Amino acid sequence: MSHTQIWSAIDALATRHELSVSALARQAGLDATAFNRSKRFSNDGRPRWPSTESLFKALAATGESFDSFAELFSAAPETKGRSDISINLAVPLIGFAQAGSGGYFDDAGFPSGQGWDAVHVPDINDEQAYALEINGDSMLPLYRDGDIIVVSPNSNIRRHDRIVIKTLEGEVLAKLIYRRLATHVELHSLNDSHPPRRIESNQIDWMARIVWASQ
Repeated sequence: MSHTQIWSAIDALATRHELSVSALARQAGLDATAFNRSKRFSNDGRPRWPSTESLFKALAATGESFDSFAELFSAAPETKGRSDISINLAVPLIGFAQAGSGGYFDDAGFPSGQGWDAVHVPDINDEQAYALEINGDSMLPLYRDGDIIVVSPNSNIRRHDRIVIKTLEGEVLAKLIYRRLATHVELHSLNDSHPPRRIESNQIDWMARIVWASQ
């Protein structure tokens, strides 16, 4: 059982139960980052292993036996060094309109609480990524009603990135970030019929970059 195999098996365990690794950790009563990829290597590149306690808490939370987990790591590929193999992840999903209501996000803008469905998406290198389902036609022509977008709270936001932003008043918008200053952000709309917006920094709850869309 190698370092790569056991972490790949944890990824597979989360996928089997339609969870992100962050959601698996929370369900097991662990810190949400316990199984994140950033925790799998130290800063100097040395491999870190999950603790026995963390592993068995994850198995108990999912109702899996160690034998069934052993089957997952027995099937995992053997590789050497830092692994950049991405897997098809199950990420939390809610409707775009629901995102404006309370209870779905923590103070940092990460998915939390109850009521999330799950959706499988291509390779996303952020275990705290989540999906929003577009409702209505306000984001045409780029995003249509029923499209799924995936946002990454941990990705750096740069000028001209497509983002989702939530204000303290509960408004949730998909925009293009045109300028970001200490005092405010200037946003351009994806739909030409909607004018640009300026939002003061002290009115922003969170922002996250759009990294994938189901178009």
